[in-house]
Amino acid sequence: MSVGRTWAVSLLGIHGAMVEVEADISQSLPRLVIIGLADRSLGEAEGRVRLAATNSGCRLPTGRITVNLSPAGLPKAGAGFDLAIALACLAADARLPLESVARVVHLGELGLDGRLRATRGILPAVLAARDAGFLRIMVPAANGPEAQLVPGVEIIPIESLRAAAIWHGADLEPIDDPRVLAHAGTVTHSGDSVSAKAGEPAGAPVASAAPASPGEPGRSELAESTIASDGRLGGDMVADGAVATLGTAPRRLRDSLPGAEPSLADVIGQDVAVDALTTAAAGGHHLGMIGPPGAGKSMLAARLPSLLPDLSLEEALEVAAVRSVNGDSLDAGIPTRPPWEAPHHSASVISIIGGGSGLIRPGAAARAAHGVLFLDEAAEFPSHVLDTLRQPLETGEIVIHRAIGAASFPGRFQLILAANPCPCGYYDDKNMRCRCPAQNIRRYQARLSGPLLDRIDIRIRVNPLTLPELRLARDSPHHDHAAIRTRIHQARDRARHRLRDTPWTQASEVPGSWLREGPRQITPEALSALDHSLARGRLSMRGYDRVLRVAWTVADLAEHGVPTADDVSHALDLREGFPT
Repeated sequence: MSVGRTWAVSLLGIHGAMVEVEADISQSLPRLVIIGLADRSLGEAEGRVRLAATNSGCRLPTGRITVNLSPAGLPKAGAGFDLAIALACLAADARLPLESVARVVHLGELGLDGRLRATRGILPAVLAARDAGFLRIMVPAANGPEAQLVPGVEIIPIESLRAAAIWHGADLEPIDDPRVLAHAGTVTHSGDSVSAKAGEPAGAPVASAAPASPGEPGRSELAESTIASDGRLGGDMVADGAVATLGTAPRRLRDSLPGAEPSLADVIGQDVAVDALTTAAAGGHHLGMIGPPGAGKSMLAARLPSLLPDLSLEEALEVAAVRSVNGDSLDAGIPTRPPWEAPHHSASVISIIGGGSGLIRPGAAARAAHGVLFLDEAAEFPSHVLDTLRQPLETGEIVIHRAIGAASFPGRFQLILAANPCPCGYYDDKNMRCRCPAQNIRRYQARLSGPLLDRIDIRIRVNPLTLPELRLARDSPHHDHAAIRTRIHQARDRARHRLRDTPWTQASEVPGSWLREGPRQITPEALSALDHSLARGRLSMRGYDRVLRVAWTVADLAEHGVPTADDVSHALDLREGFPT
């Protein structure tokens, strides 16, 4: 008998590596042996594959079946190899054409009845297969919409092992089950059914719909701006589940309309806090807020995502890949609004950063990539949990090391901290008396470590409204959310234009050395207040650079070509709101 071969994908984080699945049948006691550094769930595929094949009417041969997962030194985890193992075994038994099975990537977990179950991580696995040059990928029908988000490949959604064998040319009758028949054909990225079978070439062209013109309804500003900058991902974006053509893939992009999000018009007064929130949104800066209970810290933080622009297509794909690995459904399409994560203060290190044995799952920080991570009651989090964020805040990447290897996740998010100044919440309050002993206040504030706070660009105190301020606010116009959002987008456009010849797009990403020594330097006169703070030891060198970044954002909001002395002083004021 010949050796049956096919391909699968091993995921570590959101990055995948191609795995060749080989099956060989020998005359010995009946057994299916899997070699190649498989974890426990993958090692248990013997029982799933044998029973699934038997119940699908394509029983595996009697004898010893050896399945090799190559490269052997690469750790492999999860049940997503089941379909590839089953089809490689059937090909080795000459039940399926060797050539047909060998040129398709197979992903999916098998149930004992032969059905293909929805499998976690299909989107990054399909991306890895496409990047490796594979053009045909077979996935569970439940993951079909998710897999079809990737352009440039032909997706074959399949309901069961029997249907997969029939697609490859097995001499079997289809099951008269409407749930199977609904997915019996091969779906290309244009949504048409095709009759691709075993004899067709692997690189057959894939049909695609014609792209809409830029003036068509439904095309958002995000699509206009990002399609031109990303030649790999072109096309249109249509909200609310409509189909949009991106390259060769019909890509559904899920969008939450800005009008449905919390508005700054709900905020009464708090001009200083709104200014800090605007600056944070315009430059992608981290924000810390401290103040008594009920001052509006959580209310302000909840309005930050609505001020941010839509995700670019590359960012949206990365966000979708993280959600796929996490097991979230992408049937509604790719999310185009920045994600929002607000874990409870009882969260553990693993729930914030990610981890787990076997398949490493992303934590709240990774799920907040390109969006907002909000830690309410930050001083109630354990200090060691908060300190795990120090490296992602500095590098923009989350790396989790385990015995099987190191998994990396995107870690460029905006961190928003909200905390009370003491256990009772009224330390340094003008109207309420604090009942906390001095030692308790110091211990409470020390939970936010110096190295963590040093990485927070903007740190303000949020004071509660007084009765005169409330009465004055009633007679004053509310914050114009749409106008503030427009200012933020214009400031981001100025930063993007200024940084067009660099790898960065916003002020928070620019390294301090470039700000201090690059082609656009702030005059020594404008930096005098900042230099004075550094000389007095009120700033670290990291803090100095972060004030420079905020100063550039303040200048962008004020439409200044270079930060002035007032811009630098304003940025410095935005950093000195926390008690020391």
